[in-house]
Amino acid sequence: MRIRIIAVGKIKEKYIRDGIKEYIKRLSRYCSIEIVEVEDERAPENLTDREIDIIKGKEGKRIISKISSNSYIIPLDIKGKQMSSEELAGKMEDLMIDGINDLTFIIGGSLGLSDDVLARSHFKLSFSKMTFPHQLMRMILLEQIYRGFRIIRGEPYHK
Repeated sequence: MRIRIIAVGKIKEKYIRDGIKEYIKRLSRYCSIEIVEVEDERAPENLTDREIDIIKGKEGKRIISKISSNSYIIPLDIKGKQMSSEELAGKMEDLMIDGINDLTFIIGGSLGLSDDVLARSHFKLSFSKMTFPHQLMRMILLEQIYRGFRIIRGEPYHK
């Protein structure tokens, strides 16, 4: 299986970069994994709704330009479906059984994802109603993908 994560912005914190590298290394025995970063827009405080939409639109165009036409698209969206780790593993396994071998997860910037990106999705995933830093979310997503492969293969994982 090929998994791509398209994420807005760069990882600035060393401890997060180190964690991401570790999960990429662990995942290499289960799948091909690639992280594609797209540039984020500056987002000063006190933006109007229109300004927010403009920023999300610019980031969204960058994201869409990186989406493969044959990929199953899963954006992380607070309004998406919340799942347990076992349910996410089941979703991944069902996709593989259905012959889908190319997944793209999308992590937006600090303002979220544009409507254009969300419209391209096949399945919207939410990790929580809480807001997480998008840099940290990248590592959390990788950990859950790794955990999902362990569950699918019946390998032990920490519950």
